[in-house]
Amino acid sequence: MSIDHRRLGRELNLFDSDPLIGAGLPFWLPAGAAARHEVESYLYDLERRAGYRHVYSPALGKRRMYELSGHWHNFADDMFPPMRVGEDELVLRPSLCPHHALIFRSRGRSYRDLPLRIAELGPMYRAERSGVVGGLSRVRSMLLNDAHIFCAEEQAGAEVAGVLALMRQAHAALGMGPVSYRLSLRGPGKRYGGDDGSWARAEELLRGALADAGVEYVAVPGEAAFYGPKIDIQVADPSGREWTLATVQIDYHQPERFELEYADRSGGRDRPVMVHRSLAGSMERLFGHLIEVHEGAFPVWYAPVQLAVLPVGADQDAAARGFAASAAGLRVEVIHDGSVGARIRDHHRVPYLAVIGAREAASGEVALRLRDGSRLDPMPGAAAIELIEAAARDERQAGAEVRARP
Repeated sequence: MSIDHRRLGRELNLFDSDPLIGAGLPFWLPAGAAARHEVESYLYDLERRAGYRHVYSPALGKRRMYELSGHWHNFADDMFPPMRVGEDELVLRPSLCPHHALIFRSRGRSYRDLPLRIAELGPMYRAERSGVVGGLSRVRSMLLNDAHIFCAEEQAGAEVAGVLALMRQAHAALGMGPVSYRLSLRGPGKRYGGDDGSWARAEELLRGALADAGVEYVAVPGEAAFYGPKIDIQVADPSGREWTLATVQIDYHQPERFELEYADRSGGRDRPVMVHRSLAGSMERLFGHLIEVHEGAFPVWYAPVQLAVLPVGADQDAAARGFAASAAGLRVEVIHDGSVGARIRDHHRVPYLAVIGAREAASGEVALRLRDGSRLDPMPGAAAIELIEAAARDERQAGAEVRARP
């Protein structure tokens, strides 16, 4: 039977929905929110260490902004209708790039400031049809791991290569990997912004970055963004279906439309290239994929519960609660209901189970069980906590060793 994240996510109390909120608008329950918070924090820290500067921007803007960016002309069918507020028409944003372009424009910029890497974990909205929304894969409200790099044209290739390396690092830490790279290009029958020359330069830069990374890819006409070609990193779910989770794009169109400029070395004015990138896509689609790939048994570092403490009987409750309190740096729960065997079966997706019987309560030791069924020798509680914390830390850093590899 194939794994369906919609069924499993509800069984594990990760997320749910309600008709009164609406289709395509799931809410996250405490367990899912805990896992998501860990991943969001990891991505934020990874980006910060890679030289990104994080911002916050509004989730809506004037219709005129989206007319300038090209979204209104090319993307209006996927946008919610404008809301009249006084003399303004405000629109829920379908993407973050116009806001980031205006953040760049808000201050005078010099070639010394470039590349300027602006990142945000920001909300955006898509007017998906009722018949296609469901679970976390197709939603109307999403939180996107997004960033835009403003750079000189001669810096763009190196920036794309750096993004591809950062993606590999993030995907390794999350316990997943790309199955293919796709170069999405213009195709007939669709509307695009910009001129042929800028499209050719953008495609050349992306092909060069892929070649430098040593990865094979397939060119797919007709799948480009309206403002530029892109590299889509495809991952497969357990049923073999492919999804685009990560992407990097080169855009000459919006810098021109928003008249972005910086002072060049000669004292003149030049226009930056805008590199769009998302390491992991939206948190909704990402977790829809992660739930299925891991069958709800997430890696230790972002598992909703990292340690479940099981007292054998009522006499061990105090020892179990004391041990749980000493593990404040972990996400830990004390489980009382049911027989020990039933509790072990019901919590088989938790990375570590600590069974505390009379002997463990008296000695201050715990007997850890791993979710693969293996058992560790009894050890002091402090040593058990240190072991779990080290395992989580090692997993979280797992991507570092693959960053330099394709």
